[in-house]
Amino acid sequence: MSDMDEDEALSDAEGEEEEVVNEGGGEEEEEEEEQFKGFPLTQETISQGLSLLCRTEYGLGHAFVKLDLRNKGLNDITAIGNYIHIRFLDVSNNYLADLSPLVSLTQLLWLKVDNNAMACLEGQPFDQLTYLQWLSMAGNRLTDVEGLVAPTLESLSLTGNNIQRMKAFQSGCFSNLVTLEIRGNKLDTTAAINLPNLQKLFLAQNVINRLEGLQRLQRLVILHLRDNQLESMDGISPCLKCLRYLNVRGNSIGDVKALQCLGLLSETLKALVLSDNPLVELSDYRLNVLMLLPQLDRLDKDPVSLEERVEAEDRIRELNEEETPEPKDL
Repeated sequence: MSDMDEDEALSDAEGEEEEVVNEGGGEEEEEEEEQFKGFPLTQETISQGLSLLCRTEYGLGHAFVKLDLRNKGLNDITAIGNYIHIRFLDVSNNYLADLSPLVSLTQLLWLKVDNNAMACLEGQPFDQLTYLQWLSMAGNRLTDVEGLVAPTLESLSLTGNNIQRMKAFQSGCFSNLVTLEIRGNKLDTTAAINLPNLQKLFLAQNVINRLEGLQRLQRLVILHLRDNQLESMDGISPCLKCLRYLNVRGNSIGDVKALQCLGLLSETLKALVLSDNPLVELSDYRLNVLMLLPQLDRLDKDPVSLEERVEAEDRIRELNEEETPEPKDL
């Protein structure tokens, strides 16, 4: 499977709703969980979670470099400070509101902090984790990303928080960021993302109603905007010269005229997902989109057929001929 096919398959699956099954326990179980405040990390718990024996930084010895602390009911990880060789750390599904003990883990490459109690990033030690490349903080209580400075970071997920603005996403703080996921937050605009090296941007399931500032994302290849409140593609910039995949499924786009800005990308855009928008119910929907974007390889879930491409080209030719004035007799 090509990179493009993998990206498209991933994007199709991302927006699918997952059914939440309640296995019992009711209100009593919820009250118990709310009252439970967690407990501190112990040496015994650390010993149980260590794995992946590797050479240390200067090759003078060996140490475990992977630590799994998922689902341990932790509210304090102070004890982790002595394990300076850890490179891969998962502390998901705990009660953590403070990551300052990670300051001594200067070799950390990969960090997952999903489903904790992180409400603020100010004062956290990310700027001192100078090798950190992958970070996920999905399902926390963040309302902004002020304080997050990670120039070596390549992938960042903030899915399922309460973020309303993205003003902290500036190139100096995230100069190497390639993939950014902020799905399921409260963003109403794409403004203030100044990340010239970004290639994949996932903003599904927000309340975005306008596209702004996209001209700064000149290396963007994938833009995922499913389940927002867009009525048009106004704001799409010709500077998006690398954009190949665009998903705006489940918005409020009512007619093909609202897509006119996409004509600026007609040479590069290869896959477009528009399903679950009002315009897909219009007659000749696919034909009209292909007339605007004749280079598309796929529209929604279906590849563009040779017959569709020929029909669109013929219709474009007919319109051009109708607009060409006949020569006047001398």
